Amino acid sequence: MTDTTQSGHARSLRKHALSIFRAALAAADPAAAVVRRLERLDSSRFKNIYVIGAGKAAASMARAAERVLGSRITAGCVNVKDGHTAKLRRIEQNECGHPVPDERGVAGARRIAEIAGAARKDDLILCLISGGASALLPFPAEPVTLEEKREVTRLLLNSGADIHEINTVRKHISKIKGGQLARLAAPATVESLLLSDVIGDALDAIGSGPTAPDQSTFTDAGDVLYRYGLMDRVPESVSERMARGALGEIADTPKPGDPLFRRVRNTIVGNNRLALEAAARRARELGFRTLVLASEVEGETREIARMHAAIAKEMVGAGRPVKPPACVITGGETTVTIRGGGLGGRNQEFALAAALDIAGLTDVLIFSAGTDGTDGPTDAAGAFADGATLSRKPDARRHLDENDSYHYFEALGDLVVTGPTGGNVMDVRMILVGAAR
Repeated sequence: MTDTTQSGHARSLRKHALSIFRAALAAADPAAAVVRRLERLDSSRFKNIYVIGAGKAAASMARAAERVLGSRITAGCVNVKDGHTAKLRRIEQNECGHPVPDERGVAGARRIAEIAGAARKDDLILCLISGGASALLPFPAEPVTLEEKREVTRLLLNSGADIHEINTVRKHISKIKGGQLARLAAPATVESLLLSDVIGDALDAIGSGPTAPDQSTFTDAGDVLYRYGLMDRVPESVSERMARGALGEIADTPKPGDPLFRRVRNTIVGNNRLALEAAARRARELGFRTLVLASEVEGETREIARMHAAIAKEMVGAGRPVKPPACVITGGETTVTIRGGGLGGRNQEFALAAALDIAGLTDVLIFSAGTDGTDGPTDAAGAFADGATLSRKPDARRHLDENDSYHYFEALGDLVVTGPTGGNVMDVRMILVGAAR
């Protein structure tokens, strides 16, 4: 096979991967999901309707709410990531920092808490939560300050802790997470629509569960900090709060069975599994034998990348688990332990780590991207890697050691850049082997 043919096949696989990814994004459209849900809601039985929420998809979800409820909306406010806005008429949208919370986020969270607290028994609180809500709803509990909460967030993100562990700590240094927003809204009716970005779709983990019963305790939060060697590194106000909470000196988050949840309903309107199923349908349309391997893949990014590279080798050498031309799809969300000072995100690091193991393979492409259109603190959603990636830029190991996947793929033109998508249901990864039929 000549280099020209290989290059043509590489371009074709990239084109197919993007087409499959676009199908996943369409299935994860939060606006359509909100409209479907609200069209079944009897809004006439409520005196006032207030719309609150947070997340990378909060603006598009709020716009859908305005489309259905219109003038029935009395007031509202949603916290959104910078740049993830929509045209809204009745609902305030407050841009703020993510993944590190900022003062704008605190101001928006206070406004959201104010709206929830003003609702009465014959009112409805419509709460719209999507990925990123944990960082976008910063309302530190005294005596913890925002800067101290930011420090805890940075330490957890860099430690390799997974999203469940991070949220366990966040809930217990917050006034609004872990069911505490529902506590503020009582006795109003609360209807929460959730776009899941967590493994297993646990209600108390999505956005740190602001309107869901919280299974975790102060003791659990302290255990996370000890597990990653952070208890002696977090601010003193945080360690003291954990200690006082574990002793029962501070009220814990509301638990399952609390009467306040009788008027609260949490509904998942979108998740990673639906996106993967749509991706698989598109892959089959393109002529690939297709397998959705798993939607709950988590763990250290580099280890998961090596597993995917091993699957690619097995498909090339033995036709397992699917005979080429084939597409194997996985979802979920991995974690990166930061060791260097470079720029990147978990999806770009995944592609870079995989590139080292598939070097030299022909007609093989590995793709990974976030459904929100962003990956870490970058403007890319993810990246491509194939068997020729290292031959085009041999210094992959150095970039990987520095966690500098962004600049590696930027130089090659192999970043996946979509811009904010308005949705967020974790990541989509795929292995393409062989030219489609």
